[in-house]
Amino acid sequence: MAEPRWLNEKEQQAWRAFIAAQRVVNSRIEQQLQRDAGIPHTYFEILVRLSEAQEGRLRMSELAVATMGSRSRLSHAVNRLERYGWVRREGIESDRRGQVAIITDAGREKLVEIAPGHVEEVRSAIFDALSEEQVDQLYAVCTALAEHTSQER
Repeated sequence: MAEPRWLNEKEQQAWRAFIAAQRVVNSRIEQQLQRDAGIPHTYFEILVRLSEAQEGRLRMSELAVATMGSRSRLSHAVNRLERYGWVRREGIESDRRGQVAIITDAGREKLVEIAPGHVEEVRSAIFDALSEEQVDQLYAVCTALAEHTSQER
């Protein structure tokens, strides 16, 4: 068995800083959405993805990929959003097992209501602490990580 590729001191510091930042930012975003809308970030992301989709609709399988969630977790979230009246599902005639999720007018209204508080929390938690150059670097680093990690799957 090969020797583990241990992190050097600089890598260890970067890793720990990444974890700390991720936890703080995620916690702030979750708290804001729970406080202001009573929903987790995942539900907000589903509403955003649907609002940006053509005709406000996406196949459940596409929505699962877009939100990087499992189909069962997505199904549970969409069930809850349906109970709120913010999303509805329809079957697909050409695919008896397929379904699409569709954002409702009430879902769009809810998104318009909660988006300003969410974007302010994102700005406060992340962008207010960064220079314009650091924002560019953050984008480059996150894009590289996402591409590298998705290729390994």
